[in-house]
Amino acid sequence: MTPALRRQGLLIVATLATAYVASHFFRAANVTIGLDLMRDLQIGPEALGALTGAFFFGFSAMQIPAGFLFDRYGPRRTISALLMLAVLGATIFTLAQSWPVLLTGRTLMGAGFGCMLIGSMIVITRWFPPDWFSTLAGMVLSIGLIGNLIATTPLAWGTEQIGWRGVFGIMVVFSAVALVAIWLVVRDAPPGHPFLERKTETAGEMMRGLVEVVRTPNLSFILVLNFCNYACSFTVQGLWGGPFLREVHGLSIIESGNVLLAAVIAYQVGMMGFSPLDRVFDTRKRIAIAGTLVIAAILAALALVERPPVWLAVGAIIGMGFVSASSTMVMTHGRGLFPDRLIGRGMATMNTCVMLGVACMQTLSGVILGAFTPLADGTRGELAYRSLFGFMAVVLIVAVSVYSRAPDIRPSDELKARAAR
Repeated sequence: MTPALRRQGLLIVATLATAYVASHFFRAANVTIGLDLMRDLQIGPEALGALTGAFFFGFSAMQIPAGFLFDRYGPRRTISALLMLAVLGATIFTLAQSWPVLLTGRTLMGAGFGCMLIGSMIVITRWFPPDWFSTLAGMVLSIGLIGNLIATTPLAWGTEQIGWRGVFGIMVVFSAVALVAIWLVVRDAPPGHPFLERKTETAGEMMRGLVEVVRTPNLSFILVLNFCNYACSFTVQGLWGGPFLREVHGLSIIESGNVLLAAVIAYQVGMMGFSPLDRVFDTRKRIAIAGTLVIAAILAALALVERPPVWLAVGAIIGMGFVSASSTMVMTHGRGLFPDRLIGRGMATMNTCVMLGVACMQTLSGVILGAFTPLADGTRGELAYRSLFGFMAVVLIVAVSVYSRAPDIRPSDELKARAAR
C-alpha cells in the first residue's frame, strides 16, 4: 500500500469513528438520565431496562440484514442509508412524550446505528493488512467512546441547564452531519481490491453464505463469550452504574456522572492498551479470557462485600471500564475465522450475538432489580444491586468455560497464510 492510500484509508476510518460517537452517546445516555426518565415517565426499573435494551434489540435485529447489504452494496451506501434511520429514531426519541413513543424511537436508533461498528471493521479489513486490524478497531472504538464521555458528566450538566431533550437535539444534528461526511469521504476498498471487481451474488448465494458462516467450525464457542462479555460490563457501564452510585451510595447526578466519565476514560485507555497486545503476545484467546475473568472478579467483589465504602464502589466501576476493553479481542478472534467474501455476514453474525446479549441482559437486569421491594423513599436497596452483580459474575464464569474450548487464532499464523497466498 502506498503512503497516499494509507493516508486515505486512515481518513476513512477516522470519519467512520467520528460518526460512531453518536451511536455510543445514544446507547449509553440512560445510565445518566435513567432515574430522571423513571421519574418523568413514572416507570419502574423493569420499564427502564426494557427501554434501554430496546436500542440493542433494534441493533441486533439489523446485523444479519446489514451483513447482506455490506457484502452486496458495500459499507458506504449501507452505512449512509441506515444512518438516516438512526437520525429519524433519535428525532422521535427527543420529541417523544410517552414511554411507547420513546421505545419506538430508541428501537429505530439501535437499528440505524447497528451498522457502524461492523461497517468500520469491514473497511479496515479491506484497506489494511490483518496485523493492523486490532489496532485500528481499537482506534474506532476509542474515538467512538467520546460519545460515552458526552453521556456522563456533560449530559448531566446539560440536563440541568437545558434538559436532556436539548442535549439530545444537539446530538441529532451531529448525527446528520456525520451522515453527510460518510457519504463524501468513505470508499469501500482501495483501487484494485477484489471487492470492487466482485460478481454480485444472487439471493440464494447470499443465504448459502450465511449458512456457511453459521456452520463455521469453533464459531459457537466464541459466540457464547461474545453474547455475555460486553452484555455484563455494559449493563453496569451503560445502565445501572449511575443509579447504583446514586441510590446506594448517595452520590448526586453530577458526582455519579463524574465516576462514569472516569470509567469511560479508563475504557478508552484500556482500548489503546489492549488493542496491540495480540501482536505483542501472539494470542487473542488468552487475553480475552484474562480480561473476562477480571471483570467477573470485580462483579463478584461488588456482590459479596456488604456495604462497601464508596471508594471501593467507585474504583470497581472505573476498573471494570478499563478491563472491559479486552472484549475487542473476542471479536478479533472471531474475525479470523471468515474469508473476505463472507466478512460482512461473519462480522454481522458476531455482532448480533454481542448486541442481543446486551439487550437480553439489560432487560433481565430490570426484572432482577424489580423483584426487590423498593425502600420507603422509592429507591432500590443494596441487596438488589448485589444480587444483580453476583448473577452477572456467574454468567461470565460459565461463558469463559465454554469459550476456552475454541482454538486460538494467532496473528503470526494469519501473516504466514497471507504471505503464502
